Amino acid sequence: MNQVATSSQSRVNALHCAKCGAAYSPFQLQAVSSCCQQPLVAHYSLRQPLSREEGIDLADNSMWRYGALLPLLDEANKVTLGEGMTPLLKLPRLAGHYGFDALFIKDEGTNPTGSFKARGLSMAISKAKELGVTGCIIPTAGNAGVAMAAYCARGGLAATVVMPRHTPEAFKEECYWYGAQVELVDGLINDCAARVRQLNAGGKLLDISTLKEPYRLEGKKTMGYEIAEQMGWQLPDVLLYPAGGGTGLIGIWKAFQEMKSLGWLAPETKLPRMVAVQAENCCPLLETYLGRQPNCHAYTGRPSLANGLAVPRPLGEPLMLNVLRESNGTVVAISEEDMLEGMRHLGRHEGMFVAPEGAAVWMAARQLLASGWLHADERILLLNTGNSQKYMSNVAGRAWA
Repeated sequence: MNQVATSSQSRVNALHCAKCGAAYSPFQLQAVSSCCQQPLVAHYSLRQPLSREEGIDLADNSMWRYGALLPLLDEANKVTLGEGMTPLLKLPRLAGHYGFDALFIKDEGTNPTGSFKARGLSMAISKAKELGVTGCIIPTAGNAGVAMAAYCARGGLAATVVMPRHTPEAFKEECYWYGAQVELVDGLINDCAARVRQLNAGGKLLDISTLKEPYRLEGKKTMGYEIAEQMGWQLPDVLLYPAGGGTGLIGIWKAFQEMKSLGWLAPETKLPRMVAVQAENCCPLLETYLGRQPNCHAYTGRPSLANGLAVPRPLGEPLMLNVLRESNGTVVAISEEDMLEGMRHLGRHEGMFVAPEGAAVWMAARQLLASGWLHADERILLLNTGNSQKYMSNVAGRAWA
């Protein structure tokens, strides 16, 4: 596996341990930090002037338009299917009916492979290719495995996907069509992760598990850049995000911080309160946030209609908690029946067939407005992370209450 030299506009200059801050080289293959066994986070040269005009390639209508603030060092290694620049839409009918003045949704279901996972896996597989990796392995609840299989196929890398046996058939089938080796496991994604460790004991494959390599986070953060650009370099007052592994929540907040440092946001810009939305069936972050457990290390969850929220022991829990503290945010857990109700609302009133994760976010907004935590005059942004077509075996026949 290669050490590579910079030959692009990227300003990446270091990787830092998320716990202790120790520095690691971004020019060599890395996993978690050797010092603390925690995620490594990419850092960039932000003190040198970089205007929005210089930093954004307006001719590129994908997440790669922000290349100066992404870690790819050689454009020849880019593995892309056109991910990013997903629509940010108003929800006028639901807003009017439920009493919101300004309600928006960013629809990540329009990405290649049908979910926001395309962003992180495009970036991770591009970096894997750049660093000489020939094969990757991932534990997945569904969408991440599909995305990894697609981008490995695109980049010419071998792919092994390990997913729960109860995962909807559409996810499995898509992985097969991309040529991935698929292994099914009884249990949730943490059980899949244990199987990945067994299968990859010799380290021949790069483990692309959430936050076990540094670059899925960098792909996911592009949602934050797009939100600011699409909203005219303003930000919402509150952003609600479905948090399983939490990479997107962490990444969006990272993007906001980077834009503040660069001066891309006006000095008086107030960053949004961030809301992590989980499933009642699997809500480790909520339990830790409320002090009911010291951390998620021994948490046991149950399957959910929202497969992506069934993550009982997220490695990124400390980073998610930091985002919530820094933003004065909160955590909400949504029941399975409320997810179905949310899907009906968005389908019948706004013509959007969202994933159960996106429906959970909408129902969380309703709950927070009713409790007074949200205010009707605030600008509220929901994140829908995927298209619901793949979840049909979970939700078929349940369009009626």
